[in-house]
Amino acid sequence: MGKNKDTKTPGGAKGGKADKTDKAGKKGGKGGGKADSESSDTKSTKLKGAMSINVRHILCEKFTKSEEAMTRLKNGEKFDVVAREMSEDKANRGGSLGWQTKGNLDPAFEKVAFELPPSPVDSPTFERVKTGFGYHIIMVEGRK
Repeated sequence: MGKNKDTKTPGGAKGGKADKTDKAGKKGGKGGGKADSESSDTKSTKLKGAMSINVRHILCEKFTKSEEAMTRLKNGEKFDVVAREMSEDKANRGGSLGWQTKGNLDPAFEKVAFELPPSPVDSPTFERVKTGFGYHIIMVEGRK
C-alpha cells in the first residue's frame, strides 16, 4: 500500500465481508437516503471504470462507534474532521489513504470503494464496509 504500510489500513489484508446494513436493517449513507454499499444512485449511474481512486476512510473497531461516526456525517459534519476525531487508524490525516490502485486494498474495502462516486469532504457520499480491521466508512474524492 505504498507509504502507508506501517499504519493500520485496509491495504493488503485479505478477508472480511461487507457490512451492508445497520442493526435496524436500514441502509446508511449521506443524509440517510443512500445505501451502505449498493445505493440506487450508484446502480442507476454507471461510473466510468477507474484504475485508481483517491480515498478516505474512518476506521472503527466497534459497530456502535461506526454508527456514531455515520450519524455525525449525516448531520453535516465534514468527513476529514470526523475522521481525525473518531478513526482508529494510526494515520491521522483526516482519513486520507491517498491514491490507491486496484489490487492494493482489502477485497471487501476495494469492492465498495471503487463503486463510490467522487464527492467533496464537506458533502461526502459514503458507505460502510466490514473487513478484518473493523468497520470502515469510505468516501472517494477522485477517480482516474
